[in-house]
Amino acid sequence: MNLKGKTVLVTAGPTRERIDPVRYLSNFSSGKMGYAIAERALLRGARVLLVTGPVAIAPPDGVQVIAIESALDLLDAMQAHAPQADIVIQAAAVADYRPAQVSGQKIKKKDGGAMTIELVENPDVAAAVGKNKRSDQVFVVFAAETQNLLENAAAKLRRKNADFIVANDVMKPGAGFGVDTNIATILTPEGQTEYPLMRKEALADVILDRALALLEAR
Repeated sequence: MNLKGKTVLVTAGPTRERIDPVRYLSNFSSGKMGYAIAERALLRGARVLLVTGPVAIAPPDGVQVIAIESALDLLDAMQAHAPQADIVIQAAAVADYRPAQVSGQKIKKKDGGAMTIELVENPDVAAAVGKNKRSDQVFVVFAAETQNLLENAAAKLRRKNADFIVANDVMKPGAGFGVDTNIATILTPEGQTEYPLMRKEALADVILDRALALLEAR
């Protein structure tokens, strides 16, 4: 119960960016990592806010669920709820782009003709949270990469103004989307620590332990 009295905000799952009433752009995130963090934080006594994209798993009983769909929804939710949290952990997989125009009706095939969808960049939700991070608040982000894991994660850590980043190579067996395990490297501005294959609940405790240690040092 070492998180009693603390508020932990966790984001989880994918975002969806609508193309028309029946189609959207998304990614393969299942939400399992974020939900594991939310569950472990709850069991350790925290008040937990779970900001979740559309997933096929049920949230832990006792967490406050804020359902979102798009990256813009996530930005609104984080601006509303992040300021009240002691620890913010952004585990959601957020779409970098969205369609510039959303059709009000289903887009029909054009007898073999090509279709082009113009995309525009979504706002950087994590960077917005990091920019407004309080000095007594801990902010954790994730990096799911397919190449140059440590270089990309270190650059993302700086850009987001996070306290540490949890990086994983989703091409490794046991570390990709939709599985119950993960293989992670945690990077801070001071260095990095590699963790072997473990269940996501165990990695959730590692993340929470490190976040709490930082919080108590401030």
